Amino acid sequence: MKDLKWKTLSTSYLFKDLWFTVRKEKCITPENTIVDPYYIYEFPTWVTVVALTEENKIIMVRQYRHALGETIMEIPGGCVDDTDPSLEAAARRELLEETGYECDSFEYLGKISANPSTNNNIMHMYLARNGRKVKEQELDHNEEIEVYLFSIDEIKQMLKKNEILQAMHATCLFYAMNKLGALSY
Repeated sequence: MKDLKWKTLSTSYLFKDLWFTVRKEKCITPENTIVDPYYIYEFPTWVTVVALTEENKIIMVRQYRHALGETIMEIPGGCVDDTDPSLEAAARRELLEETGYECDSFEYLGKISANPSTNNNIMHMYLARNGRKVKEQELDHNEEIEVYLFSIDEIKQMLKKNEILQAMHATCLFYAMNKLGALSY
């Protein structure tokens, strides 16, 4: 296979903030085409969790998303912190903070990209089992999150009706349902 990777000739940062950075690059393709400018959005690494309770209910979170101006249903997840010793530890922390639930086991489902043409980060997906509520939520100052429990069949109906708007969360649910044998092709 032909190497299609571009070479970066120059990079400049246009904006840097806590969760979002924009850089502009000048690149050259293997066919010697100059691409200038090319904008890249830098985000932290993300984790998401499809968590099942001991009763086999999927733990979902409902929260307002200002960029959309809508309150939507999602799965628990968030950014990997520098203090997290591993991706799984980050997934465990996010689940506990957002829902108050802990799970016995975590299984890695893989990684995806929100938009590889502009975003540089990856989201890592997990399936967690045997969840139980062990404490109250520990939310960030700007978070208001409601926790809901749904059966696998209810989640499948929500997906069929396009009620899970967050595309990466819908993808993680798909991979989890596949792993659980809850999908038929």
